[in-house]
Amino acid sequence: MSISENLKKFNSELPENVTLVAVSKTKPVSDLMEAYNQGQRVFGENKIQEMESKWQEMPKDIQWHMIGHVQRNKVKYMSPFVSLIHAVDSLKLLKEINKEAEKNERSIDCLLQIKIAEEDSKFGMDKGDAAKLLASEELKKLQNVKIVGLMGMATFTDDEKQISEEFQKLQKIYNEFKIQSREFGTELKILSMGMSGDYKIAIANGSNMVRVGSAIFGERNYNN
Repeated sequence: MSISENLKKFNSELPENVTLVAVSKTKPVSDLMEAYNQGQRVFGENKIQEMESKWQEMPKDIQWHMIGHVQRNKVKYMSPFVSLIHAVDSLKLLKEINKEAEKNERSIDCLLQIKIAEEDSKFGMDKGDAAKLLASEELKKLQNVKIVGLMGMATFTDDEKQISEEFQKLQKIYNEFKIQSREFGTELKILSMGMSGDYKIAIANGSNMVRVGSAIFGERNYNN
């Protein structure tokens, strides 16, 4: 199936409240434009410089999501245009995003990445550290960033029961934080979990934003 046909299929299947982030890493602008011409406006990248070069070339009504691990020294390259940063896992990173957003006279929305997978390779905060950060006075001082939700990645496994349990864990944390969010002075509205292989399980467990790449664009070419 073509990129356009894959997108049509997703858009017909996904519930209305779920945002589809088309993960376009390693893919050429021509592929992204095929998705754009089919109506897709939200794209996710995991390398800041690749995202910046695509932003330069492509229409300016696109929302760019940074979904990969963020190095603080590269925040400045995306701060003029990025719509949402998914993988925020420290106050230090938030301070850097705030500083660069302020320079660009804008506010940047962020998600806190919570570690729910058993794999050591996955980044993220634990629940306690995330709660402390949300309640901290230091966060309140950051006027140019806004935490709008949580993000998590399940273990890379064929065990659907394990994946479901990990997503349930994150949904529970999200619901708890949502109740407390008025005290935190922020409104949590995004729960980003689920990728090409597990997005259906994620949606069944409350996800309202899925990050889908290979199921739309085909397998990635890391030799480019």
